[in-house]
Amino acid sequence: MKNLMAAWILSVFFFYSCEKNIDFKLDDAEKVLVVDAQIENGQAPVVVLTKSLDYFGKISPEILFNSFVRNADVTISNGTVTHKLKEYTIPFGGGYSLSYYSIDSANLTTAFVGAFNKQYTLNITAEGKNYTAATNIPALTKFPDSLWFKRAPLNPDTNARVLMTRAADPPGLGNYIRYFTKKNRGNFLPGDNSVFDDNIIDGITYELQVDPGVDRNNRIPFDSNYFKRGDTVTLKLCNIDKATYTFWNTWEFAQQSIGNPFSQPNKVLGNISNGALGAFCGYAAWYKTIIAK
Repeated sequence: MKNLMAAWILSVFFFYSCEKNIDFKLDDAEKVLVVDAQIENGQAPVVVLTKSLDYFGKISPEILFNSFVRNADVTISNGTVTHKLKEYTIPFGGGYSLSYYSIDSANLTTAFVGAFNKQYTLNITAEGKNYTAATNIPALTKFPDSLWFKRAPLNPDTNARVLMTRAADPPGLGNYIRYFTKKNRGNFLPGDNSVFDDNIIDGITYELQVDPGVDRNNRIPFDSNYFKRGDTVTLKLCNIDKATYTFWNTWEFAQQSIGNPFSQPNKVLGNISNGALGAFCGYAAWYKTIIAK
């Protein structure tokens, strides 16, 4: 037994002495264009352009605000007219500003807002490169039949509420949705899992719980994310196309996998050409406001 222990100790020291520190020198990745573009029924298109940041790089307000891509040439077409979007700047304080592109209020002859059953093409020329993307706003065929609140189950807080919905899925696969919630005077926030397909619920009527939207910059534990009695809640449910669903589905999976050593490899799938990141998304939006009594 003593000889066995001695051999084990010697082997430990042997393998320890064989260890070698390996340092990886990571090259700086080339910065690419990041596109956050959307158009919704009844709303003007909005396009935000930024440059990608180094994964292991330091983040500062100066770096973030300098990542906005300015002076780009951005046009959008609905198949009938083409409109050149105008760049707008919003002061943020501290000498910083945000920028985005939307309809040119000084040239409304070709301006338009989103409409159901319309296809849209986006064209971007920035820093000598050209990018294109296409999306559509589908028909508004899927929305809740009813909404109601009930007390949060198994929760000692008697003021905690969950939002319930009943809806009928139209027959035929391919009905994709994304949802947001707004609480009182807050902003519309997407759910932690905000997009869904109809592979399981095709053509049936179903009931489910609608979780409150989340601010991904200030996350709270899932078991304390409830509505409260007296809240005024607005549900925004959007019918979307497959490309929009795929982008947000892969994006949310990647975001939720951060720090998980057991997660499988994942690539966020956008719809912008020429190697750009991000997506151009179309939303057929339905709104309903209800008070948690």
